[in-house]
Order: sequence, then structure tokens, then C-alpha cells
Amino acid sequence: MASLRDIKQRITSTKKTSQITKAMEMTSAAKWNRGVMNAKAFVPYMEKIQEVTASIAIGSKGVNHPMLKARPVKKTGYIVITSDRGLAGAFNSNVIRRVNQTIQSRHKSNDEFAIITIGRVARDFFTKRGMNVALEIVGISDQPNFSDIKDLTSSTVGMFEDGTFDELYVFYNHYISAISQEVTEKKLLPLTDLTTSSKLTSYEFEPSAEEILEVLLPQYAESLIYGALLDSKASEHAARMTAMRNATDNAKELIKNYTLSYNRARQASITQEITEIVGGAAALE
Repeated sequence: MASLRDIKQRITSTKKTSQITKAMEMTSAAKWNRGVMNAKAFVPYMEKIQEVTASIAIGSKGVNHPMLKARPVKKTGYIVITSDRGLAGAFNSNVIRRVNQTIQSRHKSNDEFAIITIGRVARDFFTKRGMNVALEIVGISDQPNFSDIKDLTSSTVGMFEDGTFDELYVFYNHYISAISQEVTEKKLLPLTDLTTSSKLTSYEFEPSAEEILEVLLPQYAESLIYGALLDSKASEHAARMTAMRNATDNAKELIKNYTLSYNRARQASITQEITEIVGGAAALE
């Protein structure tokens, strides 16, 4: 049985831990609120660029662009978005597990795929297992700007255009609510299912549709990656906030149990001392 001193030390250390987790919860809550606002603010831009791209690509006859056509798949690219650090519950492990299962079911060798990682956790996981990590980026800001990943997105889309990849997918946590995030797989390229929920608008444009799509399609594909990153960041902050809240609640429960054990042990010690005193007094009579 633990001594009174040991129990007291456990209570003190658990209280310190709960203070840390509470502070981390409050920090994540502030980041979560801003992250959700960033993700929502990006939606109108995404909807508009999708509408314009779809209107030109679908509404123009004879448009021929490699990003709009499926081709025989020899190599697949996977963009995996995780965080740079843990303490976020199952946020990272759920994405990595889904990607790993997908790769195992679709491919027989490392030559058939390549991985682009955003976040240290994904990079470390796939690198340690000798899987083909073609591009990586770590140290992304908690409130990322497009300039933070511009080089990576440009390189990734360029690898599809030059034939390095024949298709490209992104895996990330889609934000649903503060306590719910869903692992999502989205096909980025080729843009064979380019549609819009609204009625197609007829645009007058100069120069030709092909020249406009030559610029617009890569930007659209890059914006899809950035949108997934914003969505993932909102999910990350929500997951970490929830994880730290649960850790704080668990610490409080431990402190309660330790305090109860401490009081019982102290009471037993006092009772034993009284018994010894009474016994000694009786022996002197």
C-alpha cells in the first residue's frame, strides 16, 4: 500500500498536469474558433472557382485539357494531411490508418504510388516504414496562408501534368463539429467529375477557353488542397481541445480518488496511533 507521502506526491503531480491540460484546452479553443472561421470563409471562393471552371470546361465545345481526362493509371499520388504534434486524440491515427489500408488494398509495390505529406506525424510514419514519400512539408502555421503551401501544391499539380502521377487523392479530417471529425478521401485529379450545384453560367472570355483553363485548372486543383488543409486545421484544433478537456476531467477524477485514498490512509494511521497509545497506557496500569 502506498504511503501518505507517495499519495500526496501523486495528488500534487496530477494537479500540475491538470493545470497544463486545462491551459492547452483553452489555447486550442481559441485556435479552433479562428480555424473554423478560416475554413468557412474559404468556402465562397471555392464555390465560385468551381462554378467558373465547370462553366468554361463543360460549356465550351472541343475543350481538351489533360487535367480533365482520365488516363491509364500507372502511378497514384496520395496527399496525407496530419498535424506536426500529437495530444489530439485519434486525429492523426485515424487518417494514417485509412491511408495505410487504402494503399495495402490498391497497390502491390511501392512503385505504384507516392505520398505527399503535410504534417510531421504523417511524414515520420511513412518514412520509417520505407514507403515512397515524394514531397513533404512540416511546420505549417496553425492558421495557414496559401503561401505556406504554394510550392508544394504547385509541385504536386505539376507532377500530375508531367505524367509522374496519373491520379491524385487527398486524405484529411473533415470538420463536422467540435466533437466530431470524419476522415475523408477526395479525388483531386483528374477533374473528371467537375460539376456545380448551381445552374451553369454563360461567360464571355478572352482569349480561348483552352488558354483560360490552362491557368485556371491548376489554380483550382491547388485551391482544393488548400481548402482541405484549412478543414483539417479546424478539425485538429477541435480534436486537441476535446482531448485536453477529457484529460483534465480524468485528472480531476484521479485527484478525487487519490484524495479519498489519502484520507483513508491518514485515518487508518491516526486510528493505529490511538490504539497504540491506549494499549501502552493499559500496559502501564
